Amino acid sequence: MKALLTAASGMMAQELNVEVISNNIANMRTAGFKRQRAEFQDLLYNNLRSPGTTSSSTGTVIPSGIQIGSGVKTAATYRVMSQGNVNRTEKELDVAIRGEGFFRIALPDGRTAYTRDGSFELDGNGTLVTIDGYAVQPNLTIPQNARSVIVSADGTVGALLENASAPTALGQIQLARFVNSAGLEAIGDNLYVETASSGNAQLGNPSEDGMGNLLQHHLEQANVNAVSEISDLIAAQRAYEMNARIISAADQMLQSTSNIR
Repeated sequence: MKALLTAASGMMAQELNVEVISNNIANMRTAGFKRQRAEFQDLLYNNLRSPGTTSSSTGTVIPSGIQIGSGVKTAATYRVMSQGNVNRTEKELDVAIRGEGFFRIALPDGRTAYTRDGSFELDGNGTLVTIDGYAVQPNLTIPQNARSVIVSADGTVGALLENASAPTALGQIQLARFVNSAGLEAIGDNLYVETASSGNAQLGNPSEDGMGNLLQHHLEQANVNAVSEISDLIAAQRAYEMNARIISAADQMLQSTSNIR
């Protein structure tokens, strides 16, 4: 009975849907995290009577026909790149992006990764790095005698040195944007790498060419809404239960058929 396979595909789809939702909820407190949404498509149809074909020698046309679907498949797990809330942290090297753009990060294997997580640190050489020690691009080094670091909205980084009344300019943080940022590939550690779907990175300074601006002492939070995630979880659970009931009903129908025989 095809209903068994159709309902089974529905259960597998909702199982994946729950996995996506659980990952969203697990990362509610992850800085710069972007939630995902599972998207589905129906499978091939068995055309018992194709719509639009003729039903008589006079040329009458069938208005709808008979098409039996074979279930559902997962088409994509779309990443929603909307802005998350920006919260004040008081930490000097925390920087949030308000608007479009990603920080550029140099990976140890030579690739460039991109992130919305602006929780930066300094390594032993005074270089601005991520929590995992990957250098922020372009490289910025903070002098050891710096009393404080200042990051402007346009990405300009300065340091107030000892016995100095004005900050010394050290460089400028650049951002990257993509034609299709949802096409970036997540590699973990709050990092993304570009793909053929995302397009090449377009570099620019903050506050210019559609790039967002920077806000020091702040971090962008995950764009996960707990209420909507829980409601989606309940809906996925109910859909899973209904598909399970279809399998149970189909089994009872097969059992009745066997008893008749």
